[in-house]
Amino acid sequence: MTDFTAAIFDMDGTLLNNMPLYYRAFRMFLERHGLRPPPPSEAVRLIGKRQSDIFPALFGRALTPEEIARYTQEAGRLYREMLVGVKPLPGLLRFLDTLKQQGVRIGLATSAPRENVAPTLAALDIADRFDAITLGDEVPRGKPAPDIFLEAARRLGQPADRCVVFEDSHAGIAAARAAGMRCVALATTHTADELRSAGPDLIVADYDELLRVMPPLLFPSRGGDIRAS
Repeated sequence: MTDFTAAIFDMDGTLLNNMPLYYRAFRMFLERHGLRPPPPSEAVRLIGKRQSDIFPALFGRALTPEEIARYTQEAGRLYREMLVGVKPLPGLLRFLDTLKQQGVRIGLATSAPRENVAPTLAALDIADRFDAITLGDEVPRGKPAPDIFLEAARRLGQPADRCVVFEDSHAGIAAARAAGMRCVALATTHTADELRSAGPDLIVADYDELLRVMPPLLFPSRGGDIRAS
């Protein structure tokens, strides 16, 4: 396997452990609208998907584009109010520095609402670290379809088989696989055991752990290959 030339990151749960903030925001949203939380099995399937997929599942009915936009804005406001003081996952900044030093192109591919992306990147002070940003509403199909990662690769000018995706959700891992890309899973939103069934190439707790194994695993021509943990 050749060295990878592009790293494509999901945002929520991958750059920072912010899924608890989303859970709190959605609990508040559900309470406001008198909705019951989805059962755990359904909630797991919704993680990583677009708002246009999530809100109809929460309301249990088809929604108009106007309704989805309104609910997205409402839930997004609740989330953004909680962003103060968030921090990147351990080792992320050092890992991004390493990628840049290696000449690797860096992309962001997130299903998060457009209104949440810039504030989250600004809170982490990494808005200028990405060569290309691709949003879920810019592609025909959301994760687990491969569209967003294929578009991210196109924008980075790199072939899919030279890309490594960094993800935290089952839908995201499936999307990376469908795109023909390698995938490193972050055990933030799910445990390593839960992620293993999705079949990522490697599972790590954070980027500090990834940096400890990175030379042989992420740069195979220097001695190794990515293996599932």
